[in-house]
Amino acid sequence: MNKNPYAWIEASLTTIHRADWYRSVQTINSLPGAVVLLSGQEVINFASNDYLGLAADESLKTSAIQAIQKFGTGSTGSRLLTGHRELHSELEQAIASTKQTEDAVVFSSGYLANLGTITALVGKRDLILSDQYNHSSLKNGAILSGATIIEYPHCDILALTAKLKQERQKYRRCLIITDSVFSMDGDLCPLPELLNLAEEFSCMLLIDEAHATGVMGKTGAGCVDHFGCTGRELIQIGTLSKALGSLGGYVAGSHQLIDFLRNRAPSWIYTTALSPADTAAALAAIKIVQQQPERRQRLWENVDYLKHLVTENLLNLTLNLTPNLKILPSQSPIFCFQLPDAATALTAGKKLKEAGIFAPAIRPPTVPTSRIRVTIMATHEKEHINKLVNSLKELIIDN
Repeated sequence: MNKNPYAWIEASLTTIHRADWYRSVQTINSLPGAVVLLSGQEVINFASNDYLGLAADESLKTSAIQAIQKFGTGSTGSRLLTGHRELHSELEQAIASTKQTEDAVVFSSGYLANLGTITALVGKRDLILSDQYNHSSLKNGAILSGATIIEYPHCDILALTAKLKQERQKYRRCLIITDSVFSMDGDLCPLPELLNLAEEFSCMLLIDEAHATGVMGKTGAGCVDHFGCTGRELIQIGTLSKALGSLGGYVAGSHQLIDFLRNRAPSWIYTTALSPADTAAALAAIKIVQQQPERRQRLWENVDYLKHLVTENLLNLTLNLTPNLKILPSQSPIFCFQLPDAATALTAGKKLKEAGIFAPAIRPPTVPTSRIRVTIMATHEKEHINKLVNSLKELIIDN
């Protein structure tokens, strides 16, 4: 027996390296945007979740600075102690208004919102049905809840229906959890069908709108808006850190739900409140989303332009020259190019970076299959997208 109780860590790291799963940070030396300095190299940024380009917006920066000057840098405690500011209530009201729900509550991150909400809603006598491609925060929230967890095949309504018929009656409560936009694939959950199933089998439905908030729907309210399901009863969770350019998470729903979470969600009760700067920046971002729909329009114009170029320039190449490269179907600003293994994905990401494109490799265990993940922003120019497609084309031909 090895007497050093930490010796296993080195062996584990060696295994991670051998599998090409090792990760390390890459430093951005500039403001966020469509073009950034990455470790000193100027690259076109196709790796950001800043879909509307708000993270460097002057209105958000000014709002954050003013909040710091008025309230300081930290909230100093949990919301139930010294952490609450009027800004938090204003932000929650703005979220509820955008989502057209009765109320909302803000957490210090989207991850904490999922952990706290799921663990508050269900326990050992209950059942969770979870899409197999769900985000880590949904999966870990389910584990922490102590409920029985059954994963259903990705977006497979027939399989989910069968599992509900077989298992629902055995449990006190049932919670269906899913991303609305799947962050590593770009596709959408079948929300109307999920809502119908939830009603039929007396289930709660929780959707994570992290990559849909500010992006999907006529008003940017998310996939609930996109699918015309506004007003139907469900639990909407999201983040302030992607299209809204700030930090934090939220839950939107009925007055009773939000009141319950304020009393039972541990990751809200026992966590320092969101900082004044982040709160003010998120509030400014929501106002921009409401008042400047042209930002969202530019984003979708860029998405459509990339789709056109991919169809014209890459689709036949992938079928004829590189059958191992698969373009995954997308209904969002997220595009993924699936590759046969982690080593191939790492090489592709490196070659793209050498060409001035930042679109990193995404590998297991984050995803089941390795890929290059591309995200489109409203602030991308057509020439940026042209260069991306040309670089991908060269990559395919070289392979």
